[in-house]
Amino acid sequence: MNPIIRRCLLSVAGLAAAGSAVAGPAVAAHAAPAPVKGKGERSADYEYQAQPNFFYCGPASTRIALSAEGKDVSQDELAAKLGTTESGTDSAIDVTRVLNEYTGGKYKTTEIRDEVATREQVERLRVDIRAAVDADRPVVANILGGARDVDGVEHYYSGHYLTVVRYQDDGNRVLIADPARPDEPTYWMTVTELANWIAGRGYSS
Repeated sequence: MNPIIRRCLLSVAGLAAAGSAVAGPAVAAHAAPAPVKGKGERSADYEYQAQPNFFYCGPASTRIALSAEGKDVSQDELAAKLGTTESGTDSAIDVTRVLNEYTGGKYKTTEIRDEVATREQVERLRVDIRAAVDADRPVVANILGGARDVDGVEHYYSGHYLTVVRYQDDGNRVLIADPARPDEPTYWMTVTELANWIAGRGYSS
């Protein structure tokens, strides 16, 4: 199996622990801070929206990315296009395909095939995030397992999608918009930590 073909799926218990509802159509939406343009720092102009159930991380992350384009697309519509089921969303390839349908082909898929990201793969991710966010194009990442944010808090998923919406320090620190965490919708992470979280999967930028 191509290592990029991995589904997104949170357990109900895991999603509840993360603070997100598992039933009902309502989702939390928050306006993001104004875009930042400074030395080594930039933010996309996005709108956060939480996933409404345990398997919509792919549609929710894709929707967050598309909000930077001014696209107001429902998660249900995106789920249908992504092929999302209760088993999740298959891969970053599907996310890229759907993002390109709405953006006219602005996105590409990049795989990190190794179990631990190489220095070259970390640098590629940093460069890709900078280029994408500079163009007001958030990055959607397919991640697996655990990673620590800059405050030392560990975030763990057995398969998940999230969106990178901002960077600092020339892209060495990135801001994650996590659709499973409406209680803490964003957190900072080093790009190396994020690359190792993506390892074995891929991202759309």
